[in-house]
Amino acid sequence: MSHPLFDISGRTALVTGSSRGIGLALARGLAEAGCTVVLNGRDAERLERAAAELPGDRVHVAAFDVTDGPSVAAGIADVEDRVGPLDILVNNAGMQLRAPLLEFTDSDWHRILNTNLTSAFLVGREAARRMTERGHGKIVNICSLQSEVARPGIAPYAATKGALKMLTKGMCADWGPHGVQVNGLGPGYIETELTRPLVQDEEFSAWVRRRTPAGRWGRTEDLVGGVLFLVSPAADFVSGQVLYVDGGMTSVL
Repeated sequence: MSHPLFDISGRTALVTGSSRGIGLALARGLAEAGCTVVLNGRDAERLERAAAELPGDRVHVAAFDVTDGPSVAAGIADVEDRVGPLDILVNNAGMQLRAPLLEFTDSDWHRILNTNLTSAFLVGREAARRMTERGHGKIVNICSLQSEVARPGIAPYAATKGALKMLTKGMCADWGPHGVQVNGLGPGYIETELTRPLVQDEEFSAWVRRRTPAGRWGRTEDLVGGVLFLVSPAADFVSGQVLYVDGGMTSVL
């Protein structure tokens, strides 16, 4: 029997950017833990296909653009009306654009900023508007190893993820007094559809394994335990933190 501090059955969770990859894995973990789960993305058909893969009969979809304020406001209102009050929000929507900084375009800068940072502000604000009124809620922002460190070619991504770490702390400061805990989860190098080209690059893959004390790439399921902890009663006095799930990479030179 599991400890009651980790019991989240019956809670309702929204996971943004959850039609595939890390978001879908986190949504699956929440569903397996007994949550009602709402998948979000822009492609309704892809969301329906993803929802069909998840266990149980309490999986819903909500297609809206997390980078557009009015769409987010309407989307969150619709979810609460259709599914019920949100107890948990996982801000997972994100993207990567790799290019030398001198060649990085204005439009790509704004695109990555909107997707990785502004979306967490917009969705977080709308969810917290309701959570703070009710006096409880859990928000997890999916940060990154790059919230702490950078490599050549990914400066804009690192900038968004570093800012997301500080937005997490700021949300904690504002909403903590109203019973809402806000934390970050910082994945290291995780094998997903989006990172497959890196995984298949033998030189880069060897570098990741050498550089990581655990000696391997992470898997999406490696991230589930951290999220389940952060959204559970076990983490009621944990707020403003980023839990790095990186096989130890941030700790070594």
